[in-house]
Parts: sequence; structure tokens; C-alpha cells
Amino acid sequence: MSAPSDAAGWIATFLDAQAAEAGSARNTLLSYGRDLNDFAGFVAAKSLTLDTLTRADIETYLIRCEAEGLAKSTRARRLSSIRQLYRFAYEEGWRADNPAIRIAGPGKPQRLPKTLGLDEVEALLEAARDQGRSLPEQIRNRCLMELLYATGMRVSELVGLPVAAARGNPAMLLIRGKGDKERMVPLSPPAQEALAAWLACRDAAEEEARVQRRVPPSRFLFPSGAKEGHLTRQGFHGLLKDIAVSAGISPARVTPHVLRHAFATHLLQGGADLRVIQTLLGHADLSTTEIYTHVLDERLKDLVLGHHPLARPAPDTHRD
Repeated sequence: MSAPSDAAGWIATFLDAQAAEAGSARNTLLSYGRDLNDFAGFVAAKSLTLDTLTRADIETYLIRCEAEGLAKSTRARRLSSIRQLYRFAYEEGWRADNPAIRIAGPGKPQRLPKTLGLDEVEALLEAARDQGRSLPEQIRNRCLMELLYATGMRVSELVGLPVAAARGNPAMLLIRGKGDKERMVPLSPPAQEALAAWLACRDAAEEEARVQRRVPPSRFLFPSGAKEGHLTRQGFHGLLKDIAVSAGISPARVTPHVLRHAFATHLLQGGADLRVIQTLLGHADLSTTEIYTHVLDERLKDLVLGHHPLARPAPDTHRD
């Protein structure tokens, strides 16, 4: 396949291939698109072309990004997008090399994830029981919160769950995550109970809509009138803020991702293996999960101080 004649063609072809072959998620494709369009603007302004620019040109672009005050994480992501584009170009025979492959990235800052205490999560789960304008909404909202904390799902995975995954009173949920990868996650008894209650309520409403308004049944566990056909991420985000207020917790501290962190943190505190948590979270690389090991510090210190013979206090030899 011959190379497209301009940068827009390169980017469009690359994104199409990522969507079709790599199964990249929509948000990943949007991120690639934003990064590469910014890079293409730089290339055009310098009167360069993607098929001839050099490693030095890419490094100049990254220096410009730093001068603009972009965060390390943003610059690292842009370099990654450029590498992926040129890896694709190399595989397609558009270029004989990948000029970005040996460029050292700025690295991402190792920030500890924000999380919530167990008592705060319990307060959120309790508040969700009464959150909603009607009983069906309250049942749905409790189910959303119980599932999110019981599984550590990403918010996009939660709101987009197909109803078929929840049939049959499941002890485990099949979740389709990033890159179309599937994983099994067990459900806690409270989550199973909340799910069963919501399914009964949801199915009754769906049947009523089918009979009275001839509305076809939704394939989603949490259907809505949005164009996606299910509760949106933004809708759930707003709901979570309301639940936080009802629970007496600052809404600024509560997001779907913070609850995902709480899931992982509390599992580690309870003694779960890091690789198990990697599987449950759907992380492709263990290094992504290792950021949670900060929660082990106190537990490991207590373990050593409590069991290591040399860590015990010396006997009191003072005599009156």
C-alpha cells in the first residue's frame, strides 16, 4: 500500500487501522487523533512532511511542547502517539525507519492515586439507596454504586454493560474493557442482591414500554434516552457528585476513578495479590498496578515490627 499524499491521510489511515485491527477504544482513538493533529500542525508550519522528517524534527516538536508548559504526562502521551504512527508507517512500507523509536520520553510523574477510606465508601453506598426521584431510580443508583465498588470497573465499562452479562443471577460478570479485551470479575453478595433488584425493576419497565409504546427492548443494563442508548459517563459522574453530597463527603474527592482506586487499595490492604488485582482491573501491564503498592507500607512495617526477632524492643535491664 502506497503512503497517503498528506498528513491528514496518514493519520486517517492509521486511526482506521487501529479501530479495525487493534480494536482500540473510541477514547483512545480520539486521543491519538488530537495528539497527531497537533503534531501535523507543527510539521506543516515547518514545511516538513511526515515521510521525510527526522528524529531531530520530532525532538524539536517535543521541546516546543515543553516550552508551552505541557505536563510530562501529556508530552509522554504525544510521543507515544507519534511512535505508534511511525511504527504503523514502517509496517506498511511508507518509511524505511521509525524516527521516533529511540527518543527518550519525559516520563510520567509517579503520583499516588487518590482514594477513599472504607468508612467513606460505606457512606456512599448507604447514601445511594435513597438517591433518586423515584424508587426505580434509587434501586438503579444503588446497583450502579455496588457494582462499581465490587468490581473496580472503569466508568465506561459500567455504564455500557450489556444486560446479557447480568442474566442468570451471576456470581461473576464478564467485562469487555480496553482494546476489546474481556475479563471475569466476581460480584460480592451485596452487589448480587442490588443487581437482582435492579434487573427485576428494569425488566418490568422495559416490558411496560414495549406493550404500551411499542418501544424495542434495550440491550444495555442501564438504558437511557441518550444517543448511546445507555446512561452516559457524564450522567453517572453528576449522579456520583449528588451521592457524595448526601453522604457528607466533598464531591471534589469523589469520582468514578477514585472508587476504582478504592477498590484496588482496599483489596491490597486486605491481603490480595498484586497480580490478581492487575487481572481484576484489566491492566495490560503489572507496572500500571504497582502504583498501589504504597498502601502496603504500613502493613509491611507492622508485619516486620511484630514478627522479626531483631525488631522487638530490647528487654529492660534496668534494675532498681
